[in-house]
Amino acid sequence: MSVRTTIKHLPARHSFFKSLSSYGSFSSLPAGSPSPPPLRTTTHKQDKEQDPYSLLKGDPIEICTSLWVKTFSSPPQTTFPNLTGFLSKFDLWVLAYQRSCAQVTGTFPPRNAIHFHVLRDLLSLRNAVIHGQFAWNRKTEQFIRSPNDKPLTKLISKSKVKAIHDSKDPCFQDRVVQEVLFMILEPVFEARFSRKSHAFRPGRSAHTVIRTIRSNFAGYLWFLKGNLSEIFDNVDATVLMGFVQKAVKDKKVLALIKSGLRAPTQNRPCKEENDEFKSRKKKKAPKKKKILNVNEPKPDPYWLRTFFNFAPEEAAKVPSYGHCGILSPLLANVCLNELDRMMEEKIGEYFRPCELDSIWKYSIDDGCHNPAWPEFVPSSGKEKTKKMDYIRYGGHFLIGIRGPREDAVEIRKEIIKFCEIKFGLKLDISRVEIEHITRGIQFLDHIICRRVIHPTLHYTASGGNIVSKKGVGTLLSVTASLQQCIRQFRRLEFVKGDKDPEPLPCNPMLYSSQAHSNSQMNKFLETMADWYRYADNRKKVVGFCAYVIRSSLAKLYAARYKLKSRAKVYKIASRNLSRPLRESSNNSASEYSDLLRMGLVDAIEGVQFSYMSSIPSCDYTPFPRNWIPNHEQVLHEYIKLQDPKFFCDLHRSIKRQGLSLPQDEISQVVWDYKTLGVRNFRSSGDTTRKHGLQDEPG
Repeated sequence: MSVRTTIKHLPARHSFFKSLSSYGSFSSLPAGSPSPPPLRTTTHKQDKEQDPYSLLKGDPIEICTSLWVKTFSSPPQTTFPNLTGFLSKFDLWVLAYQRSCAQVTGTFPPRNAIHFHVLRDLLSLRNAVIHGQFAWNRKTEQFIRSPNDKPLTKLISKSKVKAIHDSKDPCFQDRVVQEVLFMILEPVFEARFSRKSHAFRPGRSAHTVIRTIRSNFAGYLWFLKGNLSEIFDNVDATVLMGFVQKAVKDKKVLALIKSGLRAPTQNRPCKEENDEFKSRKKKKAPKKKKILNVNEPKPDPYWLRTFFNFAPEEAAKVPSYGHCGILSPLLANVCLNELDRMMEEKIGEYFRPCELDSIWKYSIDDGCHNPAWPEFVPSSGKEKTKKMDYIRYGGHFLIGIRGPREDAVEIRKEIIKFCEIKFGLKLDISRVEIEHITRGIQFLDHIICRRVIHPTLHYTASGGNIVSKKGVGTLLSVTASLQQCIRQFRRLEFVKGDKDPEPLPCNPMLYSSQAHSNSQMNKFLETMADWYRYADNRKKVVGFCAYVIRSSLAKLYAARYKLKSRAKVYKIASRNLSRPLRESSNNSASEYSDLLRMGLVDAIEGVQFSYMSSIPSCDYTPFPRNWIPNHEQVLHEYIKLQDPKFFCDLHRSIKRQGLSLPQDEISQVVWDYKTLGVRNFRSSGDTTRKHGLQDEPG
């Protein structure tokens, strides 16, 4: 039994120590192992008295929705002193268990399929958290085990106990507690987060960053590109808890988060124990291939692992604080939200409108000059409006400045000083770079630059005549970085060389069939085409990726089927490699169509984007300036409809304007039908009957 399996197979609660006491005393445990906790008989008596089924009273989704509505309807500075009520709801714990099982097994178990003993253990875990008796990363005292675990029937040796303590695998019950905390804390902080941040948040992604840059960052000359990813590695727990306490005042929730922020400590054995361990060490047997269970999640497909290796620098690092797990990204956003709010104030202070400028004459939210070109900014005029914008994705931010370079230098000094005071983070100047738009700014694997154009602008004069005037303007260009794409392909050993890259055989798919290899690469190409959806040079970059993948597969097939060159592979399998390839010596094999009809082979998909015409163009759909995700729009509309003052004001405005309500119109129609409708219907029916009788032939 492996160490990881042993960890998962530990029995619930303190029965592990009972079985261990029959083997030997606790004093014989290895040095550095934690002492056994006291037996909590009172808690277990309460668990036996409580029936888990009686606590399942409501829908957990409805509970979460009520919390979202409550947080978004409250003022931004509202604090929440009592979140223990949500923490004690057993329905949320069952939902957290279901989500944790989906992460471990890959399937979401239905609620009615959870066994009674699992609900009882889950209830014990909930009571331990509420009563302050829960400790993170306690692998030898698990309240609930993973659904893939089997009951432990044999005693555990001392070496395995030590290996359990030293292992880095998190407990399954820790994941369940993290899920519950995440469901409670996410709506609290989402209502306070700035619209300028887009990472680790629902409804926002790297695509929303690219679209926001395209629509809002036109006309900026200087850019500040900052890197604060050091906060993801180490942050002072006291500083972070200070930011959390601005919104959360519940002592139990705060204590649980604070205990989870402590970094896991690894027990280092002394030198004598190392020597003794080395003397006992035997030669390890050759490692056997692991056979996955039916319920065990399979490894990621090759196309998915390949695509994640293309992750840009801004999205490569994910925060991890102690035992917080999935809470870490949320806590990182809580910390960096202070910078977002500071920059929002700076944007308002920096704005200096100028009436001689063609855009931004009066307010920050003024649109661009030409609505057909949301990224077009005229360059003519004696003076310019001073303006600034800011956006953040994870630990990386981008600031656009329409003004002199001295302003960019001052803003950089203020950001460095703010990070040192608030976060205790000493930033070097190289972490916050100042770049000009003419050199191009790389952000999220896209290059932000501008093109100077000379369009003909059409104005409407006071008399209604259309006046045409030629002007000079800049068009913001967001293109994919082809050099970065080549570097990623070279790192994955798909190509060699820089200026003229040569494709290499796709060796990881050596033992896969032609149908499986083509389908895997097609999914990868579809994902790449979706990733570069908003790049101006989408056709060029996706075409290059398709050429590399197609050539790599062709070289692999040439080596597998002994065809010597890619040209022979293309001759047999066509340009998109959709026709089957067989060894020339196997002439007795039946036709591929017969095998396909009998179900003995898989249908072979052709490699996508083999022709430039099949690659979709860039998506130039305009992005609203004050965009918010759909779920936030629904929340705001729902909260507005719940307010009775809204309907009173609406009714008053309708009466004031002399309009009629829909209810009044419906009541008028019903009244007319009651008084006049029956009589009119009878008269019209009689006349119809008379005309019908007259029209009938004699």
